[in-house]
Parts: sequence; structure tokens; C-alpha cells
Amino acid sequence: MATRALRGATTLESNSEDEIRNRTIDLMNELLKRNEIESDDVISVFFTATSDITVIPPARAVRDMGMEGVPLLCAQEMEAEVGPPLCVRLMMHIETEASKAEVRHVFLRGAVVLRPDLVEPGDERV
Repeated sequence: MATRALRGATTLESNSEDEIRNRTIDLMNELLKRNEIESDDVISVFFTATSDITVIPPARAVRDMGMEGVPLLCAQEMEAEVGPPLCVRLMMHIETEASKAEVRHVFLRGAVVLRPDLVEPGDERV
């Protein structure tokens, strides 16, 4: 079994607990589904959030969805002039049989601008 890193990002409509929770869980669920992995396959997840996300850390949403034994870490995204506001990004390390070329990264909603080469049809509407 190999260790791989998955990348993902999504944007929020507002800096609210429900938005942070719902959008982060949507992103995690989409990564798990597209890569056909279970939460037991997840080694760790590193989140960043833009400075306009302050109500709760994205990791809390993932912890609340049942990933109790997975190390989670949050940090503030680097201030830069490019990139969408209200954005949660993540890097998830997993155990998988998939090759690097087979893993599917997920960029949803306004985050599709970050990696348009990896976007799948409909991702901007998820």
C-alpha cells in the first residue's frame, strides 16, 4: 500500500459555523468518494483557511463527522493577492493502491480557479 497526498479546496458563502462545517464536510466527502477510500485510509489532514474564516476551524467539522483517530491540523492561509476569499484548502495523506496519476484532487465552488486543470464537470456548483 502506498502513501499519497490529495489536495482539495472549497469556498464559503459566509464566515458562519454552518457554512464552514457544511462546505468542509462536502469537500471531505467528495475526496473520499472520488478516491474510493474510507476514513480508516486517511493518515492525516492539514487544513488552511483564509484570514476571513474565523468562527470555527475546518478541522472541527471533520472531527465532528467521525474522524476521531485522524491527526488534523489547521493554519491560516498565506496572505496573497491571488486566490479566492473565504477559502478552505487541505492536503490529506492517505494509504491507497492508487498510483499518483490515479488519485483525484477536488476543487469545489469558487476554488475551481486554483487548479482549473483538475476540475471535473459540475465542481463549481457543488
